[in-house]
Amino acid sequence: MKHDTVNISGLELDVYSLNTVVVGSGAAGFNAASRLHSLNQTDIAIVTEHINAGTSRNTGSDKQTYYKLTLSGAEPDSVGELAQTLFAGGCVDGDVALAEAALSARCFLRLCDLGVPFPVNRYGEYIGYKTDHDPRRRATSVGPLTSKHMTEALERDVISKNIKIFDSCQVVKVLTENDTFLGLLCLNLIDGKDKPKFTLFNCKSVIFATGGPAGMYADSVYPFGHYGSSGIAFEAGVMGRNLTEWQYGLASVKPRWNVSGTYMQVLPKFISTGKDENDEREFLTDFFKDYGEMLSRVFMKGYQWPFDVRKIIGGSSIVDILVYIETCIKGRRVFLDFRNNPGDCDIDFKKLDNESYEYLDKAGALFGTPIERLLHMNTPAYEFYLSRGVDLKKQPLEIALCAQHNNGGIAIDKWWQSNIEGFFAAGEAAGSHGIYRPGGSALNAGQVGSTRAAQFVASNRKGEALSVNEFIEKASEKIEKVLDLSKNLLSHESNIDALWENAQKRMSRAGAAIRDSAEIERALNEVKNEIESFDILVKADETEKLSLVYRLYDMLLSQYVYLSSMADYVKMGGKSRGSSFYSDKSGRKVDETLPDVFSFNLDDGSKNDLIQEVVFKDGKCLFSWRPVRDIPKDDDFFENVWRSFRENGNVY
Repeated sequence: MKHDTVNISGLELDVYSLNTVVVGSGAAGFNAASRLHSLNQTDIAIVTEHINAGTSRNTGSDKQTYYKLTLSGAEPDSVGELAQTLFAGGCVDGDVALAEAALSARCFLRLCDLGVPFPVNRYGEYIGYKTDHDPRRRATSVGPLTSKHMTEALERDVISKNIKIFDSCQVVKVLTENDTFLGLLCLNLIDGKDKPKFTLFNCKSVIFATGGPAGMYADSVYPFGHYGSSGIAFEAGVMGRNLTEWQYGLASVKPRWNVSGTYMQVLPKFISTGKDENDEREFLTDFFKDYGEMLSRVFMKGYQWPFDVRKIIGGSSIVDILVYIETCIKGRRVFLDFRNNPGDCDIDFKKLDNESYEYLDKAGALFGTPIERLLHMNTPAYEFYLSRGVDLKKQPLEIALCAQHNNGGIAIDKWWQSNIEGFFAAGEAAGSHGIYRPGGSALNAGQVGSTRAAQFVASNRKGEALSVNEFIEKASEKIEKVLDLSKNLLSHESNIDALWENAQKRMSRAGAAIRDSAEIERALNEVKNEIESFDILVKADETEKLSLVYRLYDMLLSQYVYLSSMADYVKMGGKSRGSSFYSDKSGRKVDETLPDVFSFNLDDGSKNDLIQEVVFKDGKCLFSWRPVRDIPKDDDFFENVWRSFRENGNVY
C-alpha cells in the first residue's frame, strides 16, 4: 500500500494506492479480506463506517439458522441436490446456485475451525434440522447470535493477519470509467469537525460487502447503524438484479429483532393501542371468529415467519396483514403481550390444529401463560430481550411488519463480479437469491460469495493500481462534484432529519410488503424530485452532519432504483409472489371485511425463469429481462479437471 496526498477543490486528500479494498466489516467482508490474504494477495485493506456496526454482528432471531450441505446421518445429500434446492427458489442463476452448494461444506467447516461453536453429536456429526424451503435437514445454528459468532471469529482471523482496517470511513462515491472500477472516495467520520476530511482509495478491485439497503425503510429489523450503500453503486453504473424480491416479517421495534420461532409458538396476545398507548384492545379477535383457528395461525407464524403471499388465505400470513392494517392504515401501534393469554382466559389447547397441539405437547408446554411457556421452551429467547432492557414478564413488546432481507441486489456472475470490471459484491449486497430461499442460506451465500470473489481477485487481478496522477486525471471531475456538494449544503439550519424520516416512511408505505401501483408511482415522483433538487433542497448546519447528507443521497438513489424496479415488474404483468403483495382490485379479495387494497392475484410461476436487471444511467432506470442461467453440466472427468486445475486452478 502506498500513501500520497493531493489537493482537489481546495481540500487536501490522502490517497492510498493498493490492489484491493474490501468495503464492510460483517461476516462477508471479514471473510473476503481473510481469504485474499491466505491466497497471497496481501496488498489489501478493509474500509468500514463502524467496525462494530452492521447486520452480521447485531442481528439474529430466536435460533438464527446457517444453511449448509448435510453433514450428519444416513439421509443422502449432494452438491447437485443442494444446488437444485437453491435454484428452485425462482429467478436464480444456476451457476451461482452450484457455486453456493459446492463451497458450502468448505466454508462451513472453516468457520468451525475458526471457533464458531456449531453443535456436533458425540461422534462429531454436525447435526441439522429442517428449516423453511428445505427438503432435507441442512440447517444448523449456534443460537440467537449465529452471525455475530461468525463475524467475531472472522475478525479475530483478520486481526491475526495484520490486515489494515480503515475504521470510521464512509464511502460516498464509487469511481468508475468506461465500465471499469477505479477507486473510492470516502468521508472520514472522526476528523474534519471544522471542515470535511476526505480519503481516496486508488485500487484495481473492490469487494463490496455493505449489506442490503437497510436505510430505505422506517419499519425495519435491520439494526441501527446499518444503512447499506447500494445507491452509490447503482449511480456508478453497477447493475441491479431481482430488486423486487425481499423478505418481510414481524419484528420488534425496540430492539429490532425477529419475533419468529418460539416467540410465536408460545401464543402471545396481540394488542393494538393509540399512538400514546391508550385505547388498548385485542384486535385479532375482530377478524378470527374461531378461537382455535386464531391460535393455530399465530403458532404457525413461528414456523412460517417470513410474510408469504401464498400463506395469506387459509394460512399464517394473514396475521402479518392484520398487523399492517393496524400500524400503516389505522396509524396505531401493535404489541405482543406475553403476560396474558389471547382472550385473557385459560387456553383450551385441544382447539389447536393437530400440528400445533402435537408440537406444544411434545415440548411439555400445554399450560400457563405465554411467558411461562417461553421460559419453559426457550429461556434464552426471554433473556435476549431482558439483556436489552425489555422484561417480557412485565411489559408488552412493540412490533411491526418489517423489512428483513433483500434477496436481490447487485447483479453478479459466478465469481461474484458485477458488470463493472473490478467491482465485486458479496453478502447481502450481492443479488444471489430469487423469490424464495431456504432459511439461513444467506449466511452460506455470504461466505461462499466472498470466497469466490477473493479467489478471482487473487488469481486474475494481480498487480498495482494506477499511478496516482493517472487515477486523479480519470476521476477528478467526479471527485470535485462530491467535494463541492459538501461546501454548498452547509447552512445555518438543518433539515436532514425531517427529510430522512419522511423518505423512510414513504418507502415503508409504498415499497414494502404491501405494494399498490399508484402509490409506487407517487413515491417515485417524490424521490425523483428530491434527487434532482438535492443540492438545493438539503441543508446541514454543521460539518459533522455531512455523513447523514451522503447517506440520505445514497438512500434516495436506492429508493428510486428499487421503486422503479417494482413499477417495471407491474408493467410487465407481474403478480403477487414471495414476500411481495401487489394490490390488484381485479383479483381475489383476502377477506370481505378488509379494505379493497387487499385484493390480489397470485403469480403463476411463469416468470420464475426470468431475471429482471436494471442499470441506472443519466437519471433513468433501464430494464432488461433475461432467462436464468441453468445449473451447469460441465465435464467432470477427473483427468480433464485435474489438468486444467494445474494450469489455472480452474479460476476463470
